[in-house]
Amino acid sequence: MTSQRKALVLFFHPNHKSSRVGKALAEAAHGLENVTVRDMYSIYPDYLIDLKAEQKVLLEHDLIVFQHPVYWYSCPPLLKLWIDEVFEYGWAYGTSSNHLQGKHLLSVLTTGGSSGAYAPEGSNRDTIHTFFSPFAQTAHLCGMAYATPWVVYGARGMSDGELHAACAAYRGVLTNYVASGVLP
Repeated sequence: MTSQRKALVLFFHPNHKSSRVGKALAEAAHGLENVTVRDMYSIYPDYLIDLKAEQKVLLEHDLIVFQHPVYWYSCPPLLKLWIDEVFEYGWAYGTSSNHLQGKHLLSVLTTGGSSGAYAPEGSNRDTIHTFFSPFAQTAHLCGMAYATPWVVYGARGMSDGELHAACAAYRGVLTNYVASGVLP
């Protein structure tokens, strides 16, 4: 029998209080066994990141989830700053230490556009995976396994039923990982 893993959901949304889909997804993850959810814009509204506290939390989890909206084809500014500061040389990667090695990294993304908009023939001219290749490289540098991004497309126009289904699917992704270590 294998022990259950722990997942850490880091919710980065600049408009977290008014985000219908992002907030619903984060709330769907709350209360799941062995899943910790942190609303990072509430914790760091001043962008003054407690480096040591963040590193300690990372050490306690097997799966790190960056949950955020697609923000100008990337991530919100606090997430970029958080990565720059927390994944520091000598702690997250480098010759002297690699504390994140063996952990999993998953991007959970929400987009205003449809899945068709994120295709070579779509308005964004490429796939969502292409835009998030820097995250895959960051995971690689840190010795982490990067999972295929889990994406909720068309957040602006989602019906209540679609949102409910997305939340249930997200809970399933997290619950399955905690139980088996497998990501989609």
